Amino acid sequence: MGSELKDLNSKPAKTQQPDPNDDDASAKDHRPLLESTASSAAEDIQELEKKFAAFVRNDVYGSLGCGKLPLKEKLLLGIALVTLLPLRLLLVMSILVLYYLICKIFTLCSAPNLEEDQEDYAHLGGCRRAVILQSGRYLSRLLLFMVGFYWINETHKDSANTQDNSKTESTKQSEERVRPGAIVSNHLSYLDVLYHMSSSFPSFVAKKAVSKLPLVGLIGKCLGCVFVQRESKSSDFKGVAGIVTDRVRNAHQNELAPMILLFPEGTTTNGDFLLPFKTGAFLAGAPVMPVILRYSYRRFSPAWESISGVRHVVFLLCQFVNNLEVTRLPIYHPSQQEKDNPKLYANNVRKLMAAEGDLIVSDIGLAEKRIYLAALNGLLGQS
Repeated sequence: MGSELKDLNSKPAKTQQPDPNDDDASAKDHRPLLESTASSAAEDIQELEKKFAAFVRNDVYGSLGCGKLPLKEKLLLGIALVTLLPLRLLLVMSILVLYYLICKIFTLCSAPNLEEDQEDYAHLGGCRRAVILQSGRYLSRLLLFMVGFYWINETHKDSANTQDNSKTESTKQSEERVRPGAIVSNHLSYLDVLYHMSSSFPSFVAKKAVSKLPLVGLIGKCLGCVFVQRESKSSDFKGVAGIVTDRVRNAHQNELAPMILLFPEGTTTNGDFLLPFKTGAFLAGAPVMPVILRYSYRRFSPAWESISGVRHVVFLLCQFVNNLEVTRLPIYHPSQQEKDNPKLYANNVRKLMAAEGDLIVSDIGLAEKRIYLAALNGLLGQS
């Protein structure tokens, strides 16, 4: 920056007395300053990406989905925008409306469960619950197929838990029949929920606003979701933690209770990292089932990270093939020490998932993510 200013000062005739009618001269005078600003912004973005690597988009579309695309990618995107996008949007909305109607019909004349400031239909039994569950699993998988997840590669690990080494075969077999209290998974995208719905149809924690959304709100209630207010006071969070703990314990003890899915990281990553785990899933001391998700890609990453929701949906639907790899680990049975110390339990499960999923352990979290996004938006706005 200093060198450009020296060059400008050494040519006073051009910089101090420019011809107001000479647009070319004016453009040349400002070009070094603009290039310096752009270069500085690029360097700042690189520094940010090193510090907040867990949230960086590494695909063709770049940070915030605003990267410069090669000509071939522009052509592919343009074709998909007028062919794939409208077709897939129509199919997705049709499936969503169909499942909403199923939920609406089979919850008619049924009062929702209003305990603990929640509202859900997870208590329904008999054929109504069976229809909601089975149709939800089938339509969730169909929805994934419609958006390009034609094949999902699932791997089941037989002996990932190192605690099994000291156990007899009879003990292992008895533990395999035990129902876990929760499914714990790394979090990359809203697509994660669709996969888990197609696989085990669990309930999960969602924002309070979701319960008020058209179509999706009723579906969430049928799943038995725990709705929380993101910007709540600490006393509210303690209440939510208590509800989650009760749900985990109930799912472990009652085969008819809905399983609960928890993302202990508390936010999404780009899929290469594993953030610190919150203890909510582990407070009950019940066994958990760890599941590791990874989206492989060539052009656009399905991980919903550092990009707006609308832009992400558009680019995802414009990609003909999307890939999801799932690794299911054996049910993790906590030791007595882990039951007494939920933080230790959470850290040990996290270490296991990182090792089995070849994920990088990171110490940053949601607070750092907000800092990164704010800085990134500022820098890209300048450039």
